[in-house]
Amino acid sequence: MPSRFLAGPEPDPIAQRSDRLFRLFGFYLRWRFGRHFHAVRLSGTDPAAIPADRPVVMFSNHPSWWDPAAYILLADRCFPGRPGFGPMDQDALGRYGFFRRLGIFGIDKNSAAGARRFLLVARRVLGEARGPGGRAMMWITAEGDFTDPRRRPVRLRPGIAHLAASIPDALMLPLAMEYVFWNESRPELLLRLGPPIDAANGGRAADWSPILEQALGDAMDALANDAVQRDPAAFSTLNNGASGAGWVYDQWRRLRAIGSGRRFDPSHGGHSQTGARS
Repeated sequence: MPSRFLAGPEPDPIAQRSDRLFRLFGFYLRWRFGRHFHAVRLSGTDPAAIPADRPVVMFSNHPSWWDPAAYILLADRCFPGRPGFGPMDQDALGRYGFFRRLGIFGIDKNSAAGARRFLLVARRVLGEARGPGGRAMMWITAEGDFTDPRRRPVRLRPGIAHLAASIPDALMLPLAMEYVFWNESRPELLLRLGPPIDAANGGRAADWSPILEQALGDAMDALANDAVQRDPAAFSTLNNGASGAGWVYDQWRRLRAIGSGRRFDPSHGGHSQTGARS
């Protein structure tokens, strides 16, 4: 009954969300991430292996301002047709009302009423929202505040455990995020999906907290190991950005490549392969 959710200050998130605007925003994010990142890369669980007939709660660490946009990009590239939703501080959402059209709903994260609203809305959208690609997803930066990805032990806000305990048909999917520099002037956004956890196997919220914290910590540790290897072949590339050291220097490198009869590759690896030295 949507009226239960329309009674508060925030509108009904299912009615507000627009599939068309979400797809358009996904195209915009591909361009925006391409401008700011050398690549967005994914490792771990294959998204295609996640059953479409189960609702999914994707929960992550929270290292950066980019994280909510990374969720939307990941959903657009790997889970097309699944309606996605995520909570946001209602004061911040008031300044960015367009996000409601993308499935974002407002909560007061510092009050008991906000916690209750989060659970009510999450249960409803995960139980009712469906699309051509499957049942709904919920995106949650479960640490709550910005946190360095190296901090251990991992600590999550209690709402995620209460959600797992109250939706037994959901799959809990840990997502690790890191922003690193490898060989290019722009950073890499690295993502890793851990194994999904069947909510039907859990119990009370108190039982869920250590399970979810351990699962996310394991995914973060595995991603850190992937990052140290600096090997793009260990990942699937979701989005490519520009390579190069800068326009002026790249033009000089291009002229040197033409003069020597070699093909110009703007990447740092291509820089060394053409024989140029910095």
